[in-house]
Amino acid sequence: MAKTILIVDDSSSLRTVVKLALVRAGYEVHEAGDGVEGLSKLDSVSKVNLIVSDVNMPNMDGITFVTRVKQHPRHKFTPVIMLTTEGQDAKKDQGRAAGAKAWIVKPFNPPQLLDAVSKLILP
Repeated sequence: MAKTILIVDDSSSLRTVVKLALVRAGYEVHEAGDGVEGLSKLDSVSKVNLIVSDVNMPNMDGITFVTRVKQHPRHKFTPVIMLTTEGQDAKKDQGRAAGAKAWIVKPFNPPQLLDAVSKLILP
């Protein structure tokens, strides 16, 4: 059974690029345009094995989204990769404190993302 990944990013073109790379690698992918929609998707999808989230989004930013995800008993241990233009150590520290397991700065290359995903997603 394919592992399920949720992409949360307000850029539809970026979601498309990430989704293509993940689908080609055999993952099932769901998408959300911001943190609010991301939380809603988590409630509607039976099992999410990993989340890829942006930091800067309208309605709910990625750090707040990850904090909320980690408060949910069903998703407390779901690994999160932050995929963002933010590269400052302070932001990375905020992300780690919220529960993010990896941080990839845009622009990124798909093999870099797939490598991080394969290290974090449980078999």
